[in-house]
Amino acid sequence: MGRVLFPRLLRRAHLVRHLWGPPSLCHLPYAEGKKTVCGVCGLVHRTFYDRKTRRIRDLPCADKRIYLGVEMRRVACRRCGKVKQERLDWLADYPFCTKRFAFYVGRRCRDSSIHDVAKEFHLDWRTVKALEMQYMRKMLRRAGIPGPKVIGIDEISVRKGHDYRIVVSDLLRKRPIWFGGKDRSEASMDLFYQGLGPKKRKGIQLAVMDMWKPFRNSARKNAPQAAILFDKFHVMRNLGEALDEIRKREYARLTGKKREYIKGQKYTLLSRRENLTMKGRAALKKLLKANKRLNTAYLLKESFSQLWEYKNEGWARRFFDNWRAALKWQRLKPYEEFAQMIESHWEGIAAFTQWEEKVSLGFVEGLNNKIRVIQRRAYGLRDEEYLKLKVLTCMLPPL
Repeated sequence: MGRVLFPRLLRRAHLVRHLWGPPSLCHLPYAEGKKTVCGVCGLVHRTFYDRKTRRIRDLPCADKRIYLGVEMRRVACRRCGKVKQERLDWLADYPFCTKRFAFYVGRRCRDSSIHDVAKEFHLDWRTVKALEMQYMRKMLRRAGIPGPKVIGIDEISVRKGHDYRIVVSDLLRKRPIWFGGKDRSEASMDLFYQGLGPKKRKGIQLAVMDMWKPFRNSARKNAPQAAILFDKFHVMRNLGEALDEIRKREYARLTGKKREYIKGQKYTLLSRRENLTMKGRAALKKLLKANKRLNTAYLLKESFSQLWEYKNEGWARRFFDNWRAALKWQRLKPYEEFAQMIESHWEGIAAFTQWEEKVSLGFVEGLNNKIRVIQRRAYGLRDEEYLKLKVLTCMLPPL
């Protein structure tokens, strides 16, 4: 049994003796006349029904586990009509440890998996999970209800079979503020705006998203004053998919040794040249020299990134018109379809010239990477409420 260290409760001289005496369980008596609060309804009583001693775990001291022997009262509650245990503010929701121990465990879980923390503190993993969830709920209560001006919208896959949930982030405060929905439909997206309320919906100035139509329709319906900006990472991903489709068609068209330059070069083509290794650059040089159509497609892909450098919508539009004109006679059908998609979504892409320096547009993609790490660390858990709390608190400062 560990020694006792609980300063607020151990100020009496006869209790302090236990700190330097042999390891033992310290019993903390109640002061006379202490009121008893019902743990269910919160009604205050001046009497109690009975009491018993419970062993409560507290913060460790070095490598010693600390326990408190606390007399817990039960009260015959007049409001509930039943005998209920009292409520103590310094106890955790899990009734066998203090709140500060629960928060200590919660902080450890931010950097380690549940099973590692459970092994460290000699606890069951379900207990560690319950303590961490209490810690995360406290973090959300302290952070308060959001009133965002710039939001980022994206979806994540929670399990196989196209089972999606929507994540909404506050791009100015750089933190996720909503996780929910049953899929990535317009009805699920509407739940976020309904939760904000009409007053906070009117405060949204910009919504950053991919070109998924339900997200766009929901934003225009619930926050018509907000500008819509399509995330450049998703736009460039669509361009990369068009380039890969051209690569596949060229591979299917060619035969024999001519295929050798194309096979296995998917990521060589999709990567920017400055990010390639010496070996990758050599392979890219051979590929572009051997296939004229892929050479043209690659150069067009590299030049398209210049669109995001313009600060004026007129100049950005002129660049895109010239880029689209360069497709003529090239027989690059996937690029023509990509250009048509950009044309139909031009308003959301042109907003980049106005907001690029005002908000962190890469935050949404960075958050997705962080969520994937959380999912891998919590491998085997199927509790969606736990995943929701992990996502919403991953960018908050620790308590």
